[in-house]
Amino acid sequence: MPKNYLLVYAEQLATDTELLCQTIKASSNTLFQLRKASSSVYANIREANYGQSKADMLSKFEIALKESSETEG
Repeated sequence: MPKNYLLVYAEQLATDTELLCQTIKASSNTLFQLRKASSSVYANIREANYGQSKADMLSKFEIALKESSETEG
């Protein structure tokens, strides 16, 4: 089975974000939202791999895209 680089990068994003959140000083709500958005990207890309239909898969990717845009500053 070929390596899913999108999933690998999404997992790395979630991991790196968690490490960053552990080192920076910010409000707990800000850190919570950042953690939630980055883990949601990974979770939705992972779920898209097992979508029930093409529309379901695309919906999961769109959610992941939306979550990733929320982390832009």
